[in-house]
Parts: sequence; structure tokens; C-alpha cells
Amino acid sequence: MAKILIVDDEPDIVELVSYNLAREGFSTVKAHDGEAALGKVRTEKPDLVILDLMLPGIGGLDICKKIRANPETSLLPIIMLTAKGDEVDKIIGLEIGADDYMTKPFSVKELIARVRTVLRRVEEGKKPSAREIFEFDGLTINYASCVVQVDGRPVTLSPTELKLLFFFTRNPGRVYTRNQILDHVWGDETFITDRAVDVHIRRLRSQIEKNMEHPRYILTVRGFGYKFSDGR
Repeated sequence: MAKILIVDDEPDIVELVSYNLAREGFSTVKAHDGEAALGKVRTEKPDLVILDLMLPGIGGLDICKKIRANPETSLLPIIMLTAKGDEVDKIIGLEIGADDYMTKPFSVKELIARVRTVLRRVEEGKKPSAREIFEFDGLTINYASCVVQVDGRPVTLSPTELKLLFFFTRNPGRVYTRNQILDHVWGDETFITDRAVDVHIRRLRSQIEKNMEHPRYILTVRGFGYKFSDGR
């Protein structure tokens, strides 16, 4: 049974989400401010966090940063809740490591669907590969342990970034459109947009590339999409 931490300063929202998650078989933990949220992450060790952006004290973006910066929680999936139309905050949230976002007001049914999808993505990332180790030009990936290193330096990636990197490195040299990347990495998550693909790739590049303007791993094919370098 997956444990979900729900963080929001509106008690009615927390109770509504908690009730519906519990009906679907999930265990839930609740927090109403940033300090409490970080404490619950440490003590309860949830499998996923539903995190409101606007919180008293420590805000959602700072909580996301702290979770990603801690090696013990760096892979913890995060679904961020934002106010309707806050496009800038959504993009920032994705760039600092949120795996998904929803705008308020939201459908509880859709939120639960996203929780299931993100958790499934995490489990798929743990599946063993026929080839467990990938190495290319200083980049080393252990698919089994989800450990990524660049020039011997450990790199912390979110579950979505890991899945993106796994997808590209298992298909080097092949060019994919944004829609193809959506199909392969996000599946039937029709709520993910082309813009989110670009944001996640930019975030991934910021973690693994020495020079964002001249990447050596994930390359842009202008007018078409992206590919992982084939070494040529």
C-alpha cells in the first residue's frame, strides 16, 4: 500500500483528497504548512507527495528543492498543486524537480489517476534491464539501482527525469518527436503537454550536461525533436 503525503494549508482540500485516496486503497499522511511537511517526509517516509505551492512558512518550491537536495529523498515523487493560470510557477516547479502539476480547482479523480501514473513510472524505473550498465562519454547509468554519474560525480534526478534518461539511452541515435516522447515516457497521460517535455529535458540537461548551449548527450534535432547522441 503506497503512502501519500498531502500538503495544503486548506484543511478541506486535505480531507477531501485524503478521503478519496483512502477509498482507493492508499495510506495518507497530512500536513498543513512547510515545516510540518518536511517533518512528515523525514518521519513517515511517504511514497509520493502532493504539494501545494502556496504554503505558510516554507513555500512549496523551497520544499521541493529541499526534498531533491537530500540524498535520502531525492527520488521521492512530487505532484505540485498551483493556482489556476500560474504558468510561470508550473514551469519553475518542473525545473526544480516536480514530477507533475495540477491547477486548482482540480478533479480529485484526475489527481488520483496522476498519483497512480507517477507511482507506476517509479516502479517501471526500478525494473531490471537486459543491460544494467550504460556508459557513454563520461555518463554512467546503473539501470538497476537508478544511480547516475557524470565524470564520476553522482547526479540527482527526479523519477520523471530518470525515465526520460533511461528512454533516450536505451535508444541512442534515434530521433523522437515530442509526441513520441510523450507516448513512450508518459503513456496515456494526455494532461502532459509538449511544453512540459521541453521543460523536463531542460531540467535533465541542467543536471548532466557541462554546457547547456552545446549538449553532448541529449541533442536537439531542429524542426523534429530530440535524440541521444550516437557518438558521431
